[in-house]
Amino acid sequence: MRRSRLVVFVSSLLLAVGAALTGAASAHASQPAATGGYAALGDSYSSGVGAGSYISSSGDCKRSTKAYPYLWNAAHAPASFTFAACSGARTGDVLANQLGGLNSSTGLVSLTVGGNDAGFADVMTTCVTGSDSTCLNRINTAKAYVDSTLPGKLDTVYSTISAKAPNAHVVVIGYPRFYDLGTLCLGLSDTKRSAINAAADYLDAATAKRAAAHGFAFGDVRTPFTGHEICSGSSWLHSLNLLNIGESYHPTASGQSGGYLPVLNSAA
Repeated sequence: MRRSRLVVFVSSLLLAVGAALTGAASAHASQPAATGGYAALGDSYSSGVGAGSYISSSGDCKRSTKAYPYLWNAAHAPASFTFAACSGARTGDVLANQLGGLNSSTGLVSLTVGGNDAGFADVMTTCVTGSDSTCLNRINTAKAYVDSTLPGKLDTVYSTISAKAPNAHVVVIGYPRFYDLGTLCLGLSDTKRSAINAAADYLDAATAKRAAAHGFAFGDVRTPFTGHEICSGSSWLHSLNLLNIGESYHPTASGQSGGYLPVLNSAA
């Protein structure tokens, strides 16, 4: 009887250890980014426009060594790194030019896209140069596009990423609010600033919904950027820069390292 109990005890112990090891292996397998390659896709918010220190070979794409993908790669040393994000990219550009590095070994994909499709640059130009009513009308046109057309374009991009990188953990990252509304600020009216912030929220909500539908994580940067908007006194975003229009309304190097990078770290 004692021998029988000892056998049962040892068997149970071995089963428990085996289960623990299996669980540890499963947990490790659920973190493909640690062992697979990393691909950074999308528009200027991922390429690092506004952060400076641009990689000369990236040309007009303006990929920066201070952009969050570059910083994540340096910190985590994935098996491979594809930095394909490009200034001005729309969903069609991602599909046509940025997916060549994806494969079954890709463990992590990060992506910001949709702002250019919705006409972000034209919205800001209209709001800077036009009246309150003209600004609001242009924003309403952009929101209508986000409702009617953008979801289908995002679905196509997300589905294609899943097909090309079936084992990847995909993190879709959103856009910050642009203005601190609680302080005195020269430039755009309160009406315009409030409407621009609301438009950013609208785009983020639509993007997060489509990301969730594909089983992707959504990285919300609005929280880390709170207190660092334009007019905050500690801005992580460039305001209008007439000497370098392209960097206007883009994250600074601090916005990349203090805003976007922590969000990717949490979501990855």
